[in-house]
Amino acid sequence: MSFQSFTFYAFAAILVIAALRVVTTRNPVHAALWLVLSFFSAAGIWILLEAEFLAIALVLVYVGAVMVLFLFVVMMLDVNFEGLRQHFRSYLPVAAVVGVLVLFEMALVIIGSRVGSAVTAPPSPTGSNTSALGRLLYVEYVYPFEIAAVVLLVAIVAAIALTHRKRRAVKHQDPSRQVKVRAADRVRLVRLPSEHPPG
Repeated sequence: MSFQSFTFYAFAAILVIAALRVVTTRNPVHAALWLVLSFFSAAGIWILLEAEFLAIALVLVYVGAVMVLFLFVVMMLDVNFEGLRQHFRSYLPVAAVVGVLVLFEMALVIIGSRVGSAVTAPPSPTGSNTSALGRLLYVEYVYPFEIAAVVLLVAIVAAIALTHRKRRAVKHQDPSRQVKVRAADRVRLVRLPSEHPPG
């Protein structure tokens, strides 16, 4: 078995185990940690397939943004925070296992790049995979790509419209009313009779 095959099977096994733990664990924070590990494992498999752009996009977008959104949703739910704080140390073993596996995967990728540099692959006639992906998205599949973008935009607007609530107690300014105001509306002159001192 070559080193590349071993790396693929290691990434695939970690990905399957992490995906199973995402759907079987009861703790939402543990599920989020296992999901981070599954994203890293999928990114490692994409690196083995020489799709570096997709791998770094998966790590940056999903691990960096989507997982933060998931954690915000978990924190916005009706969760007993006192119970979470009491069992805070129970997250450390899962976090340690996930961290060690991520380091192991990064070491496999680095060692694989050192081993693979000895055997030089022929250059691709289409250039880098980033240019090939851009050519596919924006030339051959431009209409499905635009339709997906419109669907995502509609979903974002619908989510904002469903969750937006107006607060009645909040004070705000109306610039149009401020521009139309006149001096007579703001200042009132009152004539008072003068008072003479007694005696």
